[in-house]
Amino acid sequence: MTRNIRNFAAAGLTLAVAGASGVAIAGPYGDRADQQRTAQQATERAYAADHHDRHDQAEKDEHATLKGMRVAVLTGEGLHDMETLAPMAYLSNRGAKVTVIGIERGVVDAYNSDIKVRIEKSVEEVTVGDFDALVLPGGQAPDNIRQHEGVVRFAGDFFRTGKPVAAICHGPQVLVTAGVLDGFETTCISSIADEVEGAGARYKDEEVVRDRNLITSRLPDDIPAFVAMIEEVLVETRVAATDRYGG
Repeated sequence: MTRNIRNFAAAGLTLAVAGASGVAIAGPYGDRADQQRTAQQATERAYAADHHDRHDQAEKDEHATLKGMRVAVLTGEGLHDMETLAPMAYLSNRGAKVTVIGIERGVVDAYNSDIKVRIEKSVEEVTVGDFDALVLPGGQAPDNIRQHEGVVRFAGDFFRTGKPVAAICHGPQVLVTAGVLDGFETTCISSIADEVEGAGARYKDEEVVRDRNLITSRLPDDIPAFVAMIEEVLVETRVAATDRYGG
């Protein structure tokens, strides 16, 4: 997967994320050199966020810290390519089953490149019990999808379960609309800091902020810290569940 995500933009071919054919696809770029550079940079930095190359199955198993865990990525039209694909790649490489959900099934576009992502299931087709964690990438998508009642309801219900919720850049906008940030420390892109503070959160200008079940980051440069924290919290969640229920 890491090798694919590093190379797919230049090839202009379909990208299958962690065996889920068609989850993320990159269209041909032709002569649009500016968009190709943007996409290539995004995929190279996504690769850098997960620098562990897997040369054999034993090594894969060794790094599969999240094997069996289920993660929903909630996004839509106008997503940010790297903030979406990098967490998908990182978590998939560690054994998690990643499902992209949104307003409805179909293909949505990144606002900052020719990258396209396939929405596998609508929020109406899933329940909070289907997943162990929720990721909210940034871009223009958060402001778009929070206009949809079903998205806001799902995000709010999921947050209130206490399961991990991770949001980067504009991602917290969905949680603002869901009304769940009151009393939480959070970060985000600075342009929406006033919005999250207006929702009752305390804004911190740090690369990653964890407060209880909430994980937030500011920008694409923060992705390595962001995905590492998601992994850490999910491992903690698994250990706590094992201690509580045994096995």
